[in-house]
Amino acid sequence: MPLGGVFEPSALQSELNSLNSIINDENLWNDPAKARSILQKKSNLEKQLAEINHLETEFNGLQELYSLSPDDPDVKQAINQLAEKAHKAKFITLFSDPADNNGAFLFIQAGAGGTEAQDWAQMLSRMYNRWCERHGFVVETVEEHIGDVAGIKSVTFRISGDKAYGWLKNEIGVHRLVRISPFNANGKRQTSFASIDVWPDVDDTIEIEINEKDLRIDTYRSSGAGGQHVNKTDSAVRITHIPTNTVVTCQNERSQIQNKEMAMKMLRSKLYDLELKKRMEEEDAIKANQKKIEWGSQIRNYVLYPYQLIKDVRTNVEKTDSEAVLDGDLDDFMLAMLSR
Repeated sequence: MPLGGVFEPSALQSELNSLNSIINDENLWNDPAKARSILQKKSNLEKQLAEINHLETEFNGLQELYSLSPDDPDVKQAINQLAEKAHKAKFITLFSDPADNNGAFLFIQAGAGGTEAQDWAQMLSRMYNRWCERHGFVVETVEEHIGDVAGIKSVTFRISGDKAYGWLKNEIGVHRLVRISPFNANGKRQTSFASIDVWPDVDDTIEIEINEKDLRIDTYRSSGAGGQHVNKTDSAVRITHIPTNTVVTCQNERSQIQNKEMAMKMLRSKLYDLELKKRMEEEDAIKANQKKIEWGSQIRNYVLYPYQLIKDVRTNVEKTDSEAVLDGDLDDFMLAMLSR
């Protein structure tokens, strides 16, 4: 069966034609914000169509090769590889929001509970890093605060890759862990919480107006685990956008100038995210995820004892292979949210 029958490129082409009609309207740029949004959507649709057409061409070529050499191991391998590409590509139409194709910033924060929660935050850090590896995304640590005994208090990652934000945006919220505590000599069951926040990594083509008078910039000494990574000067940077009370920090670059540049990029991304949520009237859904890091506010439960079950409370998707999930097998949870 042609791949086009699966992906319905005709529907995408029809939507693209409609956008082109709007773009050709000489009055479009009377509203610059709307114009930029439409151009971004057009660019996203063109990428989706290009990906589908490329798969279609590859499929037709393999179909011909298979008819000539059905037992050729190289042909069989190529078919399996194409099947894997097709499986991933059939979800590309789910990434329809303006920033879905961008990279992302991912922020993990331990909840109340000291070492237990900080260890859980580190487990989540590893889980998302393994998930990124599966997708070929590049992960850069922007800032990390190590726990007092074990784990981490918080960490911010910059994740580069196509559709990273589209995949991760629904991970925002509280994640709850139930397990036998490795830090309790009596082997008691422990419940821990950590929160996830995500915002898009906007590129330089998106205009974000920031008034220098609205910024408070503080510098401080970078913290770390010790050794060569401890900074002896006040190179870490914290920037506060006073009108929105948005705070960003960066300490992992080599100099104060580089830390400031990264912090400003994060600030632009956060302010863009705030504006995007207003324009798309999604504040109610976002606010629902911004709850206290405690019982009853979680979006996903990770139960490791007395049984093993990972369950998303929003979609009821569940998995019993907790080891695989904690090793980055998260796509089913993410796709269920994208498909709603």
